[in-house]
This record gives sequence, C-alpha cells and structure tokens, in this order.
Amino acid sequence: MAFVAHTGTVTVHTRGRGFYDITEQVTRHLPLAAVGAGTCTVCVMHTSASLIIFENADPTAKADIDAWMRRHVPDGDPAYSHSDEGPDDMPSHIRAALTATTLTIPVSEGSLMLGRWQAIYLWEHRTAPHARAVAVACVGTDGRS
Repeated sequence: MAFVAHTGTVTVHTRGRGFYDITEQVTRHLPLAAVGAGTCTVCVMHTSASLIIFENADPTAKADIDAWMRRHVPDGDPAYSHSDEGPDDMPSHIRAALTATTLTIPVSEGSLMLGRWQAIYLWEHRTAPHARAVAVACVGTDGRS
C-alpha cells in the first residue's frame, strides 16, 4: 500500500440563503486521490457560509433547521454592531460559527462513508448570491496490497 493525497477545490454558486448539496462534487475528488481508505476533509473558505452533513431525503428537515436558525439568529437584530454589508452580515457569521466550516469524512473502498440518508451541504447564510470556494483534501492509502 502507498500513501496517497489530493487537494482541490469545488466552487458552489449559490442563489442566496439555503442548502446546496455538494456530495457529488466532493466525491469526484476521490478518484483523483486514488484513496482506498483514509479521510476526505472539506473546508468552506468563507466566514458567512458553513458545511453540514444532514438529512437528504425529506426537504422538511432542512426547512425545520433553517426555521430554527432564523428564530435564534435573526437578521437585523439591533444588538449586533457588525452590519457593514447589511442586516444579514453578523447573523451569517454567527450561523457559520454555530455550525461547521470544516468536515472530515472517512473513506473506505474509495467511497465516502456517509449514511443512506446523509449528504454534504454547503449552507449559505447570506441572502445574496455568492460563489463559494470549498477546499477538498483526501488522504490515505491506495488500497493495493
């Protein structure tokens, strides 16, 4: 077995606040790395978007977590002093801090070890469209004996 590694990026064009399934885009990096067993780390390179592994079958689950976040981290709260880019500026940073900007997913037999109902989502917290860069780093062994 040999140690293998690959780094690259995925660009996600968002239409504003919401969830963007990036599982397939991340998975495309596995053959480039030739990782048979190891890990794949993804990192959104922004402070107002985040990454989550979440339910991929029932869209009401995403609607519910978004509604929860809107209740607890509302746009335009007068308690926020950071609002240089509008009423969603500080809330987007808080939302990113409360979730994750980096995820590490095990790889086995060249595949991401996600559950049947799991997907990797970029969660855009800003209301305006953005182009988000996500770093992908896959490391491990090539699986050859």
